[in-house]
Amino acid sequence: MASSPLPGPNDILLASPSSAFQPDALSQPRPGHANLKPNQVGQVILYGIPIVSLVIDGQERLCLAQISNTLLKNFSYNEIHNRRVALGITCVQCTPVQLEILRRAGAMPISSRRCGMITKREAERLCKSFLGENRPPKLPDNFAFDVSHECAWGCRGSFIPARYNSSRAKCIKCSYCNMYFSPNKFIFHSHRTPDAKYTQPDAANFNSWRRHLKLTDKSPQDELVFAWEDVKAMFNGGSRKRALPQPGAHPACHPLSSIRTRSIAFSSQTLMLLEEIFGEKDQEDCMRINEDNIL
Repeated sequence: MASSPLPGPNDILLASPSSAFQPDALSQPRPGHANLKPNQVGQVILYGIPIVSLVIDGQERLCLAQISNTLLKNFSYNEIHNRRVALGITCVQCTPVQLEILRRAGAMPISSRRCGMITKREAERLCKSFLGENRPPKLPDNFAFDVSHECAWGCRGSFIPARYNSSRAKCIKCSYCNMYFSPNKFIFHSHRTPDAKYTQPDAANFNSWRRHLKLTDKSPQDELVFAWEDVKAMFNGGSRKRALPQPGAHPACHPLSSIRTRSIAFSSQTLMLLEEIFGEKDQEDCMRINEDNIL
């Protein structure tokens, strides 16, 4: 991990991470798990809502289904799933015994057959991306993450948060050629070094950089991990929130209500047909829906 004074656009001098980070400014240290027992049931207050927690593999985890049905009830399953994947949050499936414990605790209905569990930190990040503002973490102006990826021949670079002001900002400086790239382009940029091993890259998905780009330090400080997670949460769609229905307005009153709910990206032929059926105003609404799905 590294921080750097930036004397010029082409000069990045990486130094020790301990001098750049102040733990109190970024996050509180994680509580110890020495007193946690396997399958221990607890309760965590998240955005004012009590969520059932369960100790799995020595770590306190929250029920994703309960979070989806309470805090994120205004968002669809696909929206929550896509955001979880974009944030790099992995669900741990509970065992039948753990599922029964969650049922008795009231976190899951009796008819449920499985349940995904995420950590409290992951739950906070997921809810914040929908309910809060994804503000950049408080980092020194001369700070840079030392990052790398293993796509193709792999590459290493310096991710400069101060330059990351949009999803396409060229904020990563390659450690080999000193060129700047945006995060989604950097994972397709590689250098063949003597010790490099070729890894077949995934399909050309520029939005997958959050999954492939990792901190070079294999044992980073907790504060550094949290800051990196917050940076990755920026510009991933979290700033666009669903508009809640107005009081007294019935969703079925609009002929396109079912289409909006499913958020389908329409083709030009479909838009022409909708214009003939519902009129020009509704067709413009469909165009806005289509643009939102393409962005």
